[in-house]
Amino acid sequence: MAIVRYNPWSELDSVQRQINRMFNEVLPTTNITESNTFFKYPAAELIEAEEYLTLKLEVPGINSEDIEIEATAKSISIKGDRQSQVTEEQQNKTQSEFRYGSFHRVISLPVRIQNTQVKAEYQDGILHLTLPKADEEKNKVVKVNLSGELN
Repeated sequence: MAIVRYNPWSELDSVQRQINRMFNEVLPTTNITESNTFFKYPAAELIEAEEYLTLKLEVPGINSEDIEIEATAKSISIKGDRQSQVTEEQQNKTQSEFRYGSFHRVISLPVRIQNTQVKAEYQDGILHLTLPKADEEKNKVVKVNLSGELN
């Protein structure tokens, strides 16, 4: 029977490798040849006003024809695709942190909207959506009559 010397550091090395593998799966890579994926979820900003919601999304470098927007009463779905402009010859000699590929984001809304009245505008890499609130969701002032006494 062979005697095997116990090395406590080997267990720590194993844990370190597992942590590194986890971060490599979660964090994007910076080499275009390693990863061809665009950001999964573009940054969004939702602002609520009295009559409407405003939704902004950062989607730089995408043609407006490559963005698809679908609106329901309670959510907005945005899909897009960003194509690489790097040729095969440049790809072997270029390092890039740009992300390419498709994305899909569904944003739940805090109130119901009139999905047939949504307006979209795309300027300088920012998608602006104006989402009018449904009539029943607008803040209406209702006068309440006080009659009777509490026992």
